[in-house]
Amino acid sequence: MIINFFIPELNNHDVQELWFQQDGATCHTARATIDLLKDTLGDRLISRFGPVNWPPRSCDLTPLDYILWGYVKSLVYADKPQTRDHLEDNIRRVIADIRPQMSEKVIENWTSILDYIRANRGSPMPEIIFKNVTPEYFPYKERSVEYRQHGIIHYLAET
Repeated sequence: MIINFFIPELNNHDVQELWFQQDGATCHTARATIDLLKDTLGDRLISRFGPVNWPPRSCDLTPLDYILWGYVKSLVYADKPQTRDHLEDNIRRVIADIRPQMSEKVIENWTSILDYIRANRGSPMPEIIFKNVTPEYFPYKERSVEYRQHGIIHYLAET
């Protein structure tokens, strides 16, 4: 995948400023993989065993990991698909239904979390990670999307 797809794609684009990041999952950090990524990206690799270590016990560092995948998964599996075709149809439908306003709100929330991380110099964030807004106190509940991820209820609202 890296040799046959990723590196050729990088070479087809102007990516001298691109930083590549991946979490520390062991499936991502085999020595051969990290060496290949280092050779390709130099010091612009954020990964376990990379030139820049993935922050331990950190929240995910991209909006996709921060909200999108959990949101998509909660809707894709809501009707408990039993076949691959049904699953693929659900994935296509859920992705197609994502509106630009949702993406904008995700980025806005994500940058707030990054500001918090910077202000606290990367220290753990239990008050954000374990924060759960109770529905009766959530003013935009009727105009929001609710989903659960890791036992936490998330609300994404258009305000």
